Amino acid sequence: MALILRIDVDRPYGKRPFVRHVLSRLRSDLYAPVLESFGYLRELAIILTILNRTAARAYVFFRRCTVPSSHVLRLMRAGRHVIGLHLEDSRTFESFICEKTALERHTGSTVAAFSKHGSGSARYGRRHYAPYEPERYVQWALRAQMRLFLGNLEDPSLTPIQKSSSFLYFPSAFWLETPWRDTETFSVDWLRARANDADVVLLVHPENIIADAELLGQFRELVTKVQTKIYE
Repeated sequence: MALILRIDVDRPYGKRPFVRHVLSRLRSDLYAPVLESFGYLRELAIILTILNRTAARAYVFFRRCTVPSSHVLRLMRAGRHVIGLHLEDSRTFESFICEKTALERHTGSTVAAFSKHGSGSARYGRRHYAPYEPERYVQWALRAQMRLFLGNLEDPSLTPIQKSSSFLYFPSAFWLETPWRDTETFSVDWLRARANDADVVLLVHPENIIADAELLGQFRELVTKVQTKIYE
């Protein structure tokens, strides 16, 4: 049993300083180029470097505005991480397939895993469709012959659901960032114990983890001491 490490790449330039926040919003809603000098996907690169040093593997989910740079792709390939879609425009099956195809063309990789951007409470960006409708996504994924959907509920004790012989759905995750977790019930110690008995999804957002020394320390310890797993 193991951690299923889920990395949702929400922001191309992070939040700080203010100029990077502006670039993130511009790239999400209008247009901004990939500028390595302003730290495009810098926090993700740090996370991937940590993982590669410990031989821990992850699913990394990209929005259209956070598609991997050549540097990030090299880190992904070096660590044998899996490229996934962080679904943004979930209005229709056609918009779902459009985002999946665009990511596959950009990366040259088949995309068989996905997560959803946002959990239904707010709209994050011009192209983002806020409602969270997981049962629809499961049906779309089966139709598209995908293999894995990692959902956004906040009860990590929920068990995965085998929707077909080749498709697995985890309805919930252990959110390492505390605003989305019942910290009294689901502590980091709980996660370690749970991963001894079952596969459990650990969800992180790079810009939040890198900005918080305590979270970064917890992340380092988890990926060093707890086995991670990819469904081959």
